[in-house]
Amino acid sequence: MKAVILAGGFGKRLRPLTDERPKPLIEIAGKPILEWQIRWLKKFGVTSVFILAGYKKEVLIDWVSKNQEKLGVPIAILTEDQPLGTGGAIKRLQGFISPNEKFFVLNGDILTNLDLSKLEDQKSIAIISLVPLRSPFGIVKVDNEGNITQFVEKPVLKDYWINAGIYRMNSEVFEYLPEKGDIEKETFPLLAQKGLLKGITFNDVYWRSIDTLKDYEEANVEISEVFKD
Repeated sequence: MKAVILAGGFGKRLRPLTDERPKPLIEIAGKPILEWQIRWLKKFGVTSVFILAGYKKEVLIDWVSKNQEKLGVPIAILTEDQPLGTGGAIKRLQGFISPNEKFFVLNGDILTNLDLSKLEDQKSIAIISLVPLRSPFGIVKVDNEGNITQFVEKPVLKDYWINAGIYRMNSEVFEYLPEKGDIEKETFPLLAQKGLLKGITFNDVYWRSIDTLKDYEEANVEISEVFKD
């Protein structure tokens, strides 16, 4: 099974952590995000990884070359000179994916322990992992008379689902990928319209996208409890 890691973003909201390195190499609890991801992917039968790199690609190439043996899977890095978007980046892999082959795709800033084996559906060209929305704000509960009854700090809103940035695709997806553009804006809406896109919901899993310095700080506290091995 192959996995594709999207690692081309600039990580502007994580500066100064991304001044000299791309987001996947930001260290969480002593390990780069990329290392956490590969350790997790291997548990679900991933035997080779493609990294689609852009910003600070030379730093990423150097790190992978020095850590290839430790990571334990073959890693190929494809670079782009100008941003192609998530769809354009994935489309460049068409020659590396066999007809009827399935593969995982994930954003390079995700930490999670969700079960990839649940991303299975024979009729769909792509499957999106969905996780509950965590409110960025505390919630105040009020009764019918206006009395405040409870304060809830940043609750998980289980009636609302968000894209977890983790997908399973098959080779037919290349027909729907733009040469330049994003899967979220172009490919997924088209597949949904044709009934070829499925979402799998995950409750009670750990999931965090490292988008801001606050995410970085919180993940450093959380990660040791989630990945105890």
